[in-house]
Amino acid sequence: MTPAEKKEVVSVLKEKFNQYSNFYITDTDALTVDQVNKLRRICFNKNVEMKVAKNTLIKKALDSIDGDRFKDTYQSLNGVTALLFSENAKEPALIISTFREESKTKKPVLKAAFIDGSVFVGDNQLDALKVLKSKHELVGEIIGLLQSPAKNVISALNAGNKLAALVKALEERAAS
Repeated sequence: MTPAEKKEVVSVLKEKFNQYSNFYITDTDALTVDQVNKLRRICFNKNVEMKVAKNTLIKKALDSIDGDRFKDTYQSLNGVTALLFSENAKEPALIISTFREESKTKKPVLKAAFIDGSVFVGDNQLDALKVLKSKHELVGEIIGLLQSPAKNVISALNAGNKLAALVKALEERAAS
């Protein structure tokens, strides 16, 4: 690979790291060409971008953005590396799990995941990543929780009006 080609790869990777706040570092070694192509198709259909690059070029791209922010991912940059970029933090984890089940293989292996500034290292983190909620889901849950007490108060006030009407009707009946 010429220096110009390396520079171009670093530039493309840098653009992807800036574009997405979530990326997965995986090991796709020992996958056949057909399996890799199948994985790429699945990623494409789920709006996940898959890029394969040399570890040194990945590290250069990350360093050029913010070396301290990504330093916890560097230990995972070894062997064959495929990067999965996604807006949805859990989609790559779901893709990896489903692919393994369908292909009856243990690959791709999750080396690390960078999710909104947090680093998850190791394949044992895959189950935790599969149940991550997006920011939109969390905000929706919080809004629902905040609305719940207000709805209870309104219901109680409405019930209070009905109770007051019932008491008034009983008073009128007793008075007559």
